[in-house]
Amino acid sequence: MNKYVKWGIVTVAVAGLATVLGIRTFTPQVNEEIKEKPVAAKGKQSRDLNVKAIVLEETEISDEFFVSGSILPDEEVDLSFETSGKITDIFFKEGTHVSEGDLLAKINDAPLQAELKKLKSQLKLYTDRLYRQNALLEIEAVSQEAFQEAETNLATLQAEIDKVTANIELTELRAPFDGIIGLRQVSQGTYASPTTAVAKLTKTNPLKIDFAVPERYAGTLKAGTPLTFTVEGDLKEKNAEIYAVDSHVNSETRTFGVRALYDNSDGRLYPGRYVSVALTTQTFEKTLAIPSQAIVSEMGIDKVFLYKSGKAVPVEIKKGVRTESLVQVIDGLSVGDTVITTGTMQLRTGQKVILDNVNK
Repeated sequence: MNKYVKWGIVTVAVAGLATVLGIRTFTPQVNEEIKEKPVAAKGKQSRDLNVKAIVLEETEISDEFFVSGSILPDEEVDLSFETSGKITDIFFKEGTHVSEGDLLAKINDAPLQAELKKLKSQLKLYTDRLYRQNALLEIEAVSQEAFQEAETNLATLQAEIDKVTANIELTELRAPFDGIIGLRQVSQGTYASPTTAVAKLTKTNPLKIDFAVPERYAGTLKAGTPLTFTVEGDLKEKNAEIYAVDSHVNSETRTFGVRALYDNSDGRLYPGRYVSVALTTQTFEKTLAIPSQAIVSEMGIDKVFLYKSGKAVPVEIKKGVRTESLVQVIDGLSVGDTVITTGTMQLRTGQKVILDNVNK
């Protein structure tokens, strides 16, 4: 065997071996895990969904809403004198209750008192003169003009006395109403003018509850409507009653103002505090209501899913008033319907469901 025959045999053998190896390398291998995994049954889109539901019964629901507000005093004023002068006396104690008409402070009135004394000393003289002129007139001893002059002089003197008396009253600072007087802003000896604030007087019984409500309630709230409110640090509800509503809706906030009165006879509340107000505009005694999470809204349409024969059936509804957790249904449902309340976003028409719990 010559060397050419020998090389030919080797070449054929190598080529055959390469062919065998290539076939084995590029032949897809069967994935044993895929082979053993069972194929899902055709037509089984999803498993039955476990849900909860309620059986509808007639109930009572109120159109109630909550807003924030503030406490205002029934009356409040910055006290000041109506004239100028040096303060000679201060008669009130800060933070105490004063009554209407109480003398709170006094401005020096010595010049006015002296003038009043002078005028009063002339009063008897002018009175006696008029009496004598009247007696003489009866016997026609004096003219009518002389009598009228004496009468005018007495009237003029009396007017001057009244004027000085009024000016003396302006030097006295008196309480215009019952209330609590605040912190003093002046001291004895201060020269006061009508622009000088002496103290603040606040009437705290009753108190005003001031708040604003959405414009959709305009016309529904009126004087006499009751409400409740709470203050920070005291969760006990307190009762008040609306006494006035604003005459127009605020065009910027789309709200209108409301004020109520609260009997603060115990004096525990103070003006300026924040309050949370709860108002009920109307109550429906026999109506249908469902949890808000049971409602599905799509393209402006509200619907719920009813449980019927083990399947979810959608029904379009019309909503009424809403509370924190319930929504009134005024059309689309009837007493005895079983409304699905959980898993509503996963439900589809005709989907099989399993009831885990049914509340009445």
